[in-house]
Formats: sequence, C-alpha cells, structure tokens
Amino acid sequence: MTETQLREQICLLAKSMFDRGLTGGSTGNISARTEDGGLLVSPTGTSFGRLDPARLSRFDPSGQLVDGDPPTKEMPLHAAFYDTRSSAGAVVHLHACHSVAWSMMPDADEDNFLPPLTPYAIMKLGKVKLLPFFMPGDPAMGEAVRGLEGKRTAVMLANHGPVVAGKDVEAACNAIEELEDTARLALLMRGYNPRMLSAKQVQNLVTKFDVEWE
Repeated sequence: MTETQLREQICLLAKSMFDRGLTGGSTGNISARTEDGGLLVSPTGTSFGRLDPARLSRFDPSGQLVDGDPPTKEMPLHAAFYDTRSSAGAVVHLHACHSVAWSMMPDADEDNFLPPLTPYAIMKLGKVKLLPFFMPGDPAMGEAVRGLEGKRTAVMLANHGPVVAGKDVEAACNAIEELEDTARLALLMRGYNPRMLSAKQVQNLVTKFDVEWE
C-alpha cells in the first residue's frame, strides 16, 4: 500500500466510525506505520468525521514530525504500543460510549475487562487490561502501557476510552469495534445472569486461534 492509499484509508475508516457514533466531536485519535517505518497520525483537535489525508501528522522513522499538522496530544500512548509491540502497525483510540460506561462499573475486571460473551472479542483482542483514570494527554498513560511489556493488544482507559493496536489500520479498527460491541452486550445483559462462554470454551478459542492470553 502506498502512503497516499494509507492516508486515504485512515480517513475513510475514521469517518466510518464517526458516522456510526463510535466517537464524537473532536475525540479519538488514530495512527499507522508507513512503509519506511515512520508514522501517520491524526492531528490534535480534529474530528474523525473530517480528517484531511493531506494534513495528517507525518513522523519519520526517528520520531521527528516532518510534515502535516501538530499531532494528537496522546502521542505518548501511541508510541508506547509501537515501542513495546513489534507487530503493531496501527493504533486506534476512541471515546466509545458503551466501553466507557462498562469501565465505570464497580465490578469491572481490571485484568480481563470484557466478559466472555462471544468468541470474537477473545479472538480479536485477547485479554483487555483496564487501566485507571488519567488526565487526558498525561504521559503516564503511555508509561502504564509500557509497564505491560507488550503483553496486551488492547487497554481500556477508565472513564475515558479504549485503545487498540493491530497489525494494520483495518485490523485495529475492526478490533476496537469488537471491543465496543462486547461492552454494549455486557451492559444489555447486566442483571440478566447471561450464559457466558465457559473457561474451557475460552481456552479452546485461545488455542485454536493462537490468541495472546496472559
């Protein structure tokens, strides 16, 4: 994929998520690796619904901003995933309503944020780590991700929003949508004592699809 195509794909997928209400206003940020090892990043204060391919922040392989508008203030969060996960080709962060709501529940599992309701979140995300609340833009978010030592592909920032790394921008977007859908299901089922996947069923999925599960 050429850089021009990657720029267009980032903006297309971001607009799709915005149009479906997965992040609103000027919230959320997205980044992707370029062929030369640099990054394309959504600029600060921009809306997912109106990203301009030509104005994306462009970083060279050494991490220097070389073109485009100033990047999102959450760059330390993105950098933490790229630095600790060699397989990361893209990172997406949303302010998605249902996952944020689930993070506020007093019984949310910090080590395994999503309940085992369907196989798809397990297959696409593995275990999602629930991190505590940080002020927006706080570099400590990045340090918290680094503290996981690359063992998680997704985290949930309490009272804030999910962050997911994927092999490419499409995979990262698909996975974060699965995270939000699963959180929505969890809220819909809350109080109904739903029949969840058993520990054995989860383990079978982990084995069959080679899921990271630490």
